[in-house]
Amino acid sequence: MQLKTTGYRAIIAALAATLIACSPAEDPGLFPEYSAATAKPIPQKKASDYNADKNLYWGDLHIHTGYSTDAYISGVRATPDDAYTFVRGGEIRHVAGYGIKLKRPLDFAAVTDHSEYLGVMLATSPDLPLNQRGLRDRLLTDSALQNSWMQLQSMWGFDLENAMIPGWETITASAWEEIVAAAQRHNFPGRFTSFVGYEWTSMPGERNLHRNVIYRGTAVPKLPYSSVDSEDPRDLWSALDLQRQAGMDNFAIPHNGNVSDGLMYAQVMFDGQAMHADYAETRMRNEPISEIFQVKGSSETHPLLSDEDDFAGFEIYDTLLGASQADVKPKGGYARDALRTGIEMSHREGFNPYRFGVIGSSDGHNASSPAEEDSYHGKLPLMDGSAGIRMRQSLWLPEGMPGGERWSAAGLAAVWAEENTRGAIFDAMRRKETFATSGPRIAVRFFGGWDYAENLIDDDQWIEKARAGGVAMGSNLPQRTGTAPRFALWAIRDPDSGNLDRLQVIKGWLDSDGDSHEQVFNVAWSGDRKLDAQGELRAVGNTVNAAQASYQNTIGSDQLATVWTDPDFNPDREAFYYARVIEIPTPRWTTFDRKTLGMEPPERASLQERAVTSAIWYSP
Repeated sequence: MQLKTTGYRAIIAALAATLIACSPAEDPGLFPEYSAATAKPIPQKKASDYNADKNLYWGDLHIHTGYSTDAYISGVRATPDDAYTFVRGGEIRHVAGYGIKLKRPLDFAAVTDHSEYLGVMLATSPDLPLNQRGLRDRLLTDSALQNSWMQLQSMWGFDLENAMIPGWETITASAWEEIVAAAQRHNFPGRFTSFVGYEWTSMPGERNLHRNVIYRGTAVPKLPYSSVDSEDPRDLWSALDLQRQAGMDNFAIPHNGNVSDGLMYAQVMFDGQAMHADYAETRMRNEPISEIFQVKGSSETHPLLSDEDDFAGFEIYDTLLGASQADVKPKGGYARDALRTGIEMSHREGFNPYRFGVIGSSDGHNASSPAEEDSYHGKLPLMDGSAGIRMRQSLWLPEGMPGGERWSAAGLAAVWAEENTRGAIFDAMRRKETFATSGPRIAVRFFGGWDYAENLIDDDQWIEKARAGGVAMGSNLPQRTGTAPRFALWAIRDPDSGNLDRLQVIKGWLDSDGDSHEQVFNVAWSGDRKLDAQGELRAVGNTVNAAQASYQNTIGSDQLATVWTDPDFNPDREAFYYARVIEIPTPRWTTFDRKTLGMEPPERASLQERAVTSAIWYSP
């Protein structure tokens, strides 16, 4: 098959011409000032203590460096060491020349560069530091940089075999060894955990089936499995099964189901054949959690799938990522719909391939986590490395190019684990005691049981009692007759973000015919608002000043908690429950960018950030 490169060669030429025409002095949003003197060291975190009731740890399991082809061709030369420096709280240099730094360090992370052509561009394209040979010069003169668009396009569903580079196995093995070594250099049990990982980048027909593979330790294969080997997830799972049998504990994390065109959580296998019990067991053994918030939007649910959910339209990205930018169908692409599909299949087929937990992560390609709205620095530098580029003021990009204002400043993974070590955090993800946020560090606890007291949350030992008398998020609720389950929920706001609007329980259940349904229950909220006759709660309000990119924390609550009983429980019907926490409106990253550039505020000036927990399941 002939690779279709004409459009991307034109894009590269346009990028180069625009960069030459636009100097930093003409656009302060293009190259903000940076100097080595402003760089800040990595703060030292205190070692965490073991806690049987679990500590909350924040992480990002989806970070790319210059070892990834798509990051490299966007100017990124940062290494895994740079990525770990960033997530541990240090400052690193963005491709465009300015310093980037998190407000607060993370507790764990993984560098997950694409396994396809891993490190090949770094090895085959001799380079000079960008401060000696700038990005403009490279775009104009480097055939390797321009031709790498062909390799990237091969990962977007084109001919893989004809894009192979002789000797790539040796290069990739060397890059993989360095990724493992970097993880070891930055792993400090009790203070910071680094996981070895990579991204398997299957994209048949531009449909996203990507997975991040995470290892429990440093026992890993010589080469990471890639979509060059196979684009079928079943082959990836077979490889991971064999590795675990050889002592290489691992699992895979699906992401961006929202742009899979319904393939990520379909009701058939990769080849269109009907699923079976062995398939479901293999999938759940290899994929205990899914990523639902990241730069490419939200994969929790979609307005067309949850038309009675007032908060379903959050950060929707609904076109393919490849050159066609075709619209995608939401069915089969979102986590809530997958959970519903799973209990339907459990009823009709006797197996459930979609009993998974959730996390968020960023998919940053700058060796960083671009999850903060007020310091968003983009995903791919050539397309969104500055406010000027993102708002199409400094750089011309063709209509329909991915990203721009549609990309999101998101997300983070939250894990309840006994201590900050590889084993404890990995095991917590295995048991799905996890939740996802769109970026803010909202703390959430969610337990289910049968005999919780209505005032349980008021007890100083409520967490210990909730765990002793029930199960945590990600678990199965044991059977009980003659009563309805009760759920203990507690959430506290991120001190650096907005107050909380409301606390919700999302329920999915089966009717007598085996068809699934869903309902959103508002169970706790701020202020003196009351539920109406339909159980609806009026909006909390909006204090955002779009022109100033600011807001007032004068509405909402700093924490919300309750014990909620399912009012419509049927002990004969399978069901699942998960919690969702909604913040008050705060400025979106686009609002900050437009203020920086002196532009009018965007139409979508604010958003309501959120946290979504893993589910608790009930089976009769």
